[in-house]
Amino acid sequence: MTEEIRIGYLSTLYHTSLILKGSDLGGELGVEVSWRLFPTGTDMIDAFGREELDLEYIGLPPAIIGIGRGLRIRCVAGGHMEGTVLVGLAGIRQRRTVRESLSQFRGRSIGTPKRGSIHDVILRQMVTSAGFEDEIEIKNYDWADFILDAMIDGEVEGGCGTPPLAVLAIQKLSAEIVLPPELMWPKNPSYGIVATEELIEGSPRFLEGFLRRHEDASNLIRTRPLVAAGMVAEAPPTIDADFALEVYRLSPKYCASLSREYIDATMAFASLLKETGAIPGEVKAGEIFEMTAIERVHPEGDHYRDPGNL
Repeated sequence: MTEEIRIGYLSTLYHTSLILKGSDLGGELGVEVSWRLFPTGTDMIDAFGREELDLEYIGLPPAIIGIGRGLRIRCVAGGHMEGTVLVGLAGIRQRRTVRESLSQFRGRSIGTPKRGSIHDVILRQMVTSAGFEDEIEIKNYDWADFILDAMIDGEVEGGCGTPPLAVLAIQKLSAEIVLPPELMWPKNPSYGIVATEELIEGSPRFLEGFLRRHEDASNLIRTRPLVAAGMVAEAPPTIDADFALEVYRLSPKYCASLSREYIDATMAFASLLKETGAIPGEVKAGEIFEMTAIERVHPEGDHYRDPGNL
């Protein structure tokens, strides 16, 4: 009987899932692969809790929350850094400092994905650090796509989420970037590959093979972005390749490695989640990361700081 690997993914177009999903991944690795789309990372963590997934593309804060609740999962690879952007309706734009930029939302609302998502965690921390937690309303949406609708309908004046959200808001609403990715918690690990301990221990050959293809796809985005954009554009739902290219260029830090900067930024998230009560106690790096497979696949230095041809 062929082994089945159940992979959870998001609609985020700069994740390598949209490249690998269109390939013969299962045939190449000798397994049956099923892909399941989720609206947010927190929904994937719930699915992990029901033992419905083996591996997933996810932001690290929801994964840490799941680990803090006792889920036997580990982050086995990186994927991307700095994937959170804040945009505002016309007239709200980037100012000299982060605080001045955020001050434009006093008495206004910002839409962001579900509570506990990486975008929600980053936004709330930045608003609190600026001293505006009682003046800026943060509205959470079950699907990231709803944020753009809320901006169109006037429910919110800003949107905090992925680069695709930012590019769409710019194209459809003449929105402006208020805080670019590099200012939204610098070096934050926007997504990684998380797997169950059962998969890590029981299917090491599959995991290593998957991570090699994940790294190849990450390098394709960096070094041959036109090719990668064309592949993503052909995957359902079809999009414009130029749109994908704009997304890649807005946030250009792609790699599969678990670099020191990636790990350090993740541990900063873990500390914040403990302080805010999102997890009951300290979660250590050894409880979050399992690096054996990725160190075999990617022994060289990371590529996060090398934009390639982007």
